[in-house]
Amino acid sequence: MRILQLTPQFPWPTHQGTTLRNFNLLKALARRHEMHLFSMLAPGDDPAAGPVSGLVASMAVAPQPARTMGDRLRDLLLSPLPDMARRLWSPAAFDELARFVQTVQPDILLIEAIEMAPYFFALREAGIRPGRAIYDAHNAETLLQQRAARADARRPKRWPAALYSAIQTARLRRYEARLCRSVAGVSAVSEPDARFLHALAPQTPLQVVTNGVDMALYQPDASFPPVFTGPGPHLVFTGKMDFRPNVDAALWFAEEVMPLLRQRGVHAHFWVVGRNPHARLKPLRSREDVTITGEVPDVRPYIVQADVYVVPLLAGGGTRFKILESLALAKPVVSTTLGADGIPVVDGEHLALADAPDAFARRVVELLSHREEARAMGWRGRAFVAERFDWSVIAPKLEALFKLNAF
Repeated sequence: MRILQLTPQFPWPTHQGTTLRNFNLLKALARRHEMHLFSMLAPGDDPAAGPVSGLVASMAVAPQPARTMGDRLRDLLLSPLPDMARRLWSPAAFDELARFVQTVQPDILLIEAIEMAPYFFALREAGIRPGRAIYDAHNAETLLQQRAARADARRPKRWPAALYSAIQTARLRRYEARLCRSVAGVSAVSEPDARFLHALAPQTPLQVVTNGVDMALYQPDASFPPVFTGPGPHLVFTGKMDFRPNVDAALWFAEEVMPLLRQRGVHAHFWVVGRNPHARLKPLRSREDVTITGEVPDVRPYIVQADVYVVPLLAGGGTRFKILESLALAKPVVSTTLGADGIPVVDGEHLALADAPDAFARRVVELLSHREEARAMGWRGRAFVAERFDWSVIAPKLEALFKLNAF
């Protein structure tokens, strides 16, 4: 098939969940299909760099529009659309896409994430039919916002954020339902997301296409230069650190769990690894037991050299790349139940689950105190991911959705 993939960020380098998913799907689909790419470029993105140009028959790009806080406030007050539907919209980018679609004449328009949905709707309104549209839902966005609103509502300091999320939840529900009802098929990254999206659009064919890992790139015995300074044990959390669920997770672990570890005699160091650290993380920079790295060229050394990988997420959705990456590297993991949502792991078999601060601290201490058992758990986690979450297993599920709508 001739497939045109629309991505909200250029798929290389793979420095966050969106780019990891988009690049690996592109790479897998390019083995059997003619791939074309339309991508929004963030500052610093270079379409000529990396392997993408060798995977596609053609590509077109447009710069991500600059959007100020004033723009967001105006849209919050005056527009019925959710913020995510306004985030990447650009009339100039649409003109470029319209020309590109008419040149490519794709069989499949693969819409990556809800931010690109406005371009799909605009194509239809312009009378341009870009083949069968498939929406690849990186999250059930309504569900994610709903969870964020509930998490923030439990903390008075976060009530303004809870109100914002409540407004966005209502708008996203209408928009996400409209999108799912307008396309020929939907792929969801987890069973919980699939159930939610199916309820929004029961008549639209839906397939679970989880996130995954390229197992060949994740070798637990790989040798990396040392990344940690100072005494351990070293506890690591990775992610895009301007993403609100990741920010909340890092703060919760540092403020609620780390003191309990000290009470148990464990003087650990917490490493927050990821690009664009949010200003809310600034208080952690003055702590001797916390390091915020900012963007690093490769997260694998931090995971490989960690004593325990932690996933203290309190909100969010989808399938966590961070869980899959850490398990693929055979690392012992402690996660909240929500952090492992969408991955059929078994507590105590593949990783350790805990939701309350005291329970989370206890599970970390257990893994640090029983190194051989923790190591065995890590290797069971790796075997689990290799069987179910390698991209070679996942991509055919998306292709099945294309074929389901072929006639």
